Parts: sequence; C-alpha cells; structure tokens
Amino acid sequence: MTTSEAGFWDEWGADRASRNSGVREFRWTQYEGHGPGVELLGDPDSALELGSGAGDAAGALAERGVRVTGIDVSPFQCDQAARHWADQPNVEFVHTDVLDYLRASTRRWDAIYSIWGALWFTDPALLLPLVRDHLEPGGHLVFSHAPPIPGCYGAQGMYAAGFHGRRVWVRRWAHEPQGWADLLAAHGFTSINAWVQPAPDPELLGTLIVTANRPRV
Repeated sequence: MTTSEAGFWDEWGADRASRNSGVREFRWTQYEGHGPGVELLGDPDSALELGSGAGDAAGALAERGVRVTGIDVSPFQCDQAARHWADQPNVEFVHTDVLDYLRASTRRWDAIYSIWGALWFTDPALLLPLVRDHLEPGGHLVFSHAPPIPGCYGAQGMYAAGFHGRRVWVRRWAHEPQGWADLLAAHGFTSINAWVQPAPDPELLGTLIVTANRPRV
C-alpha cells in the first residue's frame, strides 16, 4: 500500500520494471529510438541524474566513459539499478531526496540532467539555484517531461494512493517552453533552448525538452 511519496515511486518503479522492454538506451522522449540523444549534454566527464529510476540512462551514459551519479527517492528503484549495473564502475546510485542531496554536497558536475524525473517533481524555485551552484562553469542542464496541458501551469498535484487511499500526494511543475526559459534566465542560466519535440506520430503526445548552461564566468 502506498503510504508515502517514496512508496508511490517504489510501486511505479515495480510496475515499470514488469513492463520493461529490455532496451538500454539514452533518450529524452518516451518513444524508443526517437528524438535527440546524449549529444545534448555536450562532452561531459561527469554527470548527475536527478531521478534516475531504473538507471538505464545513467548506465548507458556510464558505458560511454562518463562518471555518473544517479539519485532517486525510491529505495526499490535504486536497489534495482545498482543490481542491474553492478558490473559498471562508472556509475553509482544513491537513495536520497534531490534537495537534501544537493544541499549537503560540495561536488560539481559537468552536466546535470533529468529525464521525466525529479526536476519535474521538485519546486524549481528551490531546485534551480542548487543545480546552478553544482554545475561546473559552462556546464549543461538538460531535462525533459510531458508538455503542459494548455492553461494548466505551475504546481500541480495528484493523490498518489487514489481517492480512497491514504493522504499521499505527488506534486509536479508544468510550464510551456517559454515559461521554463524565463525561470532559467531568472536563476542565472544562459544559452537556454526549450521546445516540444514532436512524437513520431503527430497525433501522439510530444516531449518538452530544455537545455541551458551555467555561465563560464
């Protein structure tokens, strides 16, 4: 039974694992083999994934020689990712809350990214300043999530245990591309590019993708 936000993500991860296609691919969209890839991160030596889930993206990036840390609030998913990628020395998975982790860390990374992950589910007013501070000068922030429903922007929520369950909720933040661009600029990011990547079938839902840099000086 879902009794906490972490429990919700445990259940979500378990359901996703049962339906996993087995494809180990780094991609920003929800469609296999579609859209831009790892090139959006530049050429990093190190990367941090916010909401690494099953670890497929972090592991695929580590296979390219990048030192990757994946963090996720779900203990189930962190355990599954660590087991799956136990033979890959370039990647580590940490069970933690993204805000707690960044507030306690003194590290910097060449790239910080989130694929339908924690950046979507964390208040940007709290998260974006921390992300900026933990990027190396010139470092890349890249994230993706579903485009917002027209007219529905900012903080949104759902009851994770359903209407008959415990009072457990999950929040996410939705913005149009220009809305994200404005937020990132306000928090000191530069070279901002935000767009909706069309789906392979134009009748299907696309993917909102955002890239930005920490200034070099």
